[in-house]
Amino acid sequence: MSGISVIVITLNEEENIRDCLASVEWADEIVVVDAESNDRTAEIARQFTPHVFVRPWEGFSASKNFAVAQCHHDWVLWLDADERVTPSLAHEIREAIANGEYDAYEMPRLANFLGRWIYHSGWYPGHVLRLIRRELARFNDAKVHEGLDYRGPRGRLKNHLQHYTDRTLEHYFRKFNHYTSLAAEQLYEQKRPFHLWDLLFRPSYLFLRMYLLKRGFLDGIQGFILAALSSAYVFTKYAKLWELHRTRGASAKKKDVVGKALFGR
Repeated sequence: MSGISVIVITLNEEENIRDCLASVEWADEIVVVDAESNDRTAEIARQFTPHVFVRPWEGFSASKNFAVAQCHHDWVLWLDADERVTPSLAHEIREAIANGEYDAYEMPRLANFLGRWIYHSGWYPGHVLRLIRRELARFNDAKVHEGLDYRGPRGRLKNHLQHYTDRTLEHYFRKFNHYTSLAAEQLYEQKRPFHLWDLLFRPSYLFLRMYLLKRGFLDGIQGFILAALSSAYVFTKYAKLWELHRTRGASAKKKDVVGKALFGR
């Protein structure tokens, strides 16, 4: 069926979901997959669409692939609950679909961090692949920062997607522990070894890159805080990778020793 479906996955997003869905009321269909929120997220979403599916959390990629499977239109636009489609971007999206020159489109994303739009720090334009033909829309199995598993040619839109990423530091730190754990787990599963320089140099290099090389100082105090917190994120991710190697590696060696003793292997 010709047209566009918008997919959003949610968990306790009552502060964001109304503005997010209001920004895409022009779409032909909206599909929301909610991970059993204990706030009013699903109730608010039903004010915009009958296609609200409340189901147990299976992970980012699995939830988004389920959402795609519920869509009925030729194109899929993927949004997070803290993102907004501006009227100018909506117009450009409709034009791109009517043109049909590409099967997928990237768009620049402009983040609002602690009340300020971040135009530097390596965050903008930060093109993200969000618009794609439904038959090509498959999400990879990354534990964190999952994305569309599409390697073909793509168009690039000019108008930006608004991203209200972290309105408060409390919100940032609520995500911090969970995301650094997922990132470390992903590195461990990819058999990424830990090196001391991951802690000594990676965090400081990232800070210098974001704040000086990418001119984060032009983003005011928010630019400094963003660079510092991003550095702390990298430090914590690799510290957790070290911990995984220490705990799981020791357990694996113990099992190997026991196996050799019992079976002569």
